[in-house]
Amino acid sequence: MRPAKEATLHQRILSDIEGRIVSGDWPPGHRIPFEVDMAEHYDCSRMTVNKVLTQLAKAGLIERRKRSGSFVSQPQAQSAVLEIHDIKAEVLSLNVAYAYRLIRCSKRKRRSDDLRRLDVPATASVLEIVCIHHAGLRPFCLEQRLISLTAVPEAANVDFAALAPGPWLINQVPWSAAEHLIRAMPAGAEDAEALEIARGTACLVIERRTWSGAGPITHVRLIYPGDRHALVARFAPEQSRPPN
Repeated sequence: MRPAKEATLHQRILSDIEGRIVSGDWPPGHRIPFEVDMAEHYDCSRMTVNKVLTQLAKAGLIERRKRSGSFVSQPQAQSAVLEIHDIKAEVLSLNVAYAYRLIRCSKRKRRSDDLRRLDVPATASVLEIVCIHHAGLRPFCLEQRLISLTAVPEAANVDFAALAPGPWLINQVPWSAAEHLIRAMPAGAEDAEALEIARGTACLVIERRTWSGAGPITHVRLIYPGDRHALVARFAPEQSRPPN
């Protein structure tokens, strides 16, 4: 095969695969045909197909797994660092289906180990919620939340099996201040099981506390597998100080 013809075929295969991914014909997680099958389909060498798949992998459109083949990559969601974002909106921005599942919800007294998360009196009651958000068939984010029932007593009567706590709080409770803590951590056994990842997998953890004039409202810990989320911060330079 002459180099010019090979280059043209390379571009054709590349365009075909990119088109199927971008159009959604091949959704995230879709297994791409094996190299030998694609080489037969395009009547070319496996080397040509391999070069195309390597280029797509470098561009982040596919991921190649040893002994398993090549798959359409899961797009990475982004959220602004200083915003209280909606996880459902993040998932839908990836053009995949969103699903939510409550793992547990219980009312109890504030424990001593809760104090760092939610600074309420020892006699105060809190609502503890653990839930999982899905993007398509894959777990996307594990949510671990404490709600102060002193600040939000009506939360005790909400069916959080049908409604995620984040959107409900935003719509029901005005807040005046928020604090974000962002860090990386390896997944523990319980978190890894919920997210369906290997124990020790690197995760992005966002912790947020919000307050109203009456005191603390909620603390939430959002745990994302590290390859499924990114944070974005947009800012502008401060205006130059006027000359003395």
